[in-house]
Amino acid sequence: MSSPHISLNEQRYVNEAFKANWIAPVGPHIDAFENNLSKISNNYHVAALNSGTAAIHLALLVLGVKRNDNVICSSFTFAASTNPIVYLGARPVLIDSEKETWNMCPNLLEKAIVELSAKNEKPKAIVLVHLYGCPAKLTEIISISKKYNIPIIEDAAEAIGSTFDDKPLGTFGDLGVFSFNGNKIITTSSGGALISKNTSFIKKAKFLATQAREDSPHYEHKEIGYNYRMSNVCAAIGLGQLEVLNKRVEKRRYIYDYYKNKLSEIKQIKFLDELPGYVSNRWLTTILFEEGAVIKRETVRLNLLKDNIESRPLWKPMHLQPVFKDCQVFENGVSEDIFNRGLCLPSGSNMNDLDLNRVIENIKTLHES
Repeated sequence: MSSPHISLNEQRYVNEAFKANWIAPVGPHIDAFENNLSKISNNYHVAALNSGTAAIHLALLVLGVKRNDNVICSSFTFAASTNPIVYLGARPVLIDSEKETWNMCPNLLEKAIVELSAKNEKPKAIVLVHLYGCPAKLTEIISISKKYNIPIIEDAAEAIGSTFDDKPLGTFGDLGVFSFNGNKIITTSSGGALISKNTSFIKKAKFLATQAREDSPHYEHKEIGYNYRMSNVCAAIGLGQLEVLNKRVEKRRYIYDYYKNKLSEIKQIKFLDELPGYVSNRWLTTILFEEGAVIKRETVRLNLLKDNIESRPLWKPMHLQPVFKDCQVFENGVSEDIFNRGLCLPSGSNMNDLDLNRVIENIKTLHES
């Protein structure tokens, strides 16, 4: 679907780390990686971590989320957006999507805040996801968050390199989250980052991410901490990957355009277009089969699989997941419908036109049969 795409620069930085024996969760490559990531993130402060999940967990902690607090979260997302809420004993409140970006519906968001506040259960935070790299309706959602004074954790795990009104995603909320997992547009093998313009948030996150060790010559702990820091070797990989981020985004957008151009003759297949001012990194190219289409999502997926081509359904909404069945949800049926009709196509930036044509011809052949 989206395999790692590594060049020679990453190997050079890793060799430097080995040569200097910086094989630890501290080292010069972590500092350099954080500095370079800050430069492409409006000079926000950065904590390099071992996963995007860890970043969300720490974001919730620095915002003071505690047991039994309500935390709003996009329902149409990967489970890692929601799981950290449960780590803290807080309660996820799941918000369905709108049709134009597939992200959190602003109308349902405000409805949830009003209803919960009326019961003296005002949400403590909003975890907003930019799905598949597409920006959410930030103007409306930020306005709502300010109106009710609820901070936003911007889950840009899939959206590094995407922008809204020429500003990078991850820099609109009180805290931003990136993932550098092996399937992301750039990778550190495993890894993530938490960013914020608030210095104290990142300082606190780094403290908690290093087992909450106090400044003492011995190991002194007054709080529960976590082993969440990124290793210097992974950061070395990340240094090389950041250098090619723009190229990777350019290639992913090329792949989206290629698929759309070649499959446009199949009227029953639709693509998610960008709204004015929105630029998606097109992490994964997704297609949607119209209701009543002759060919169905699963028919296409299984036919591709027979040809050893991996594709997969879109994220199954969290309110449909058994583990979150008891969570409060504000739904409109949009994400369930998109899940039932949507498919992610192979989108790795190391694919060439021959690879893309193989996928396209498989779909066209099935449609024509």
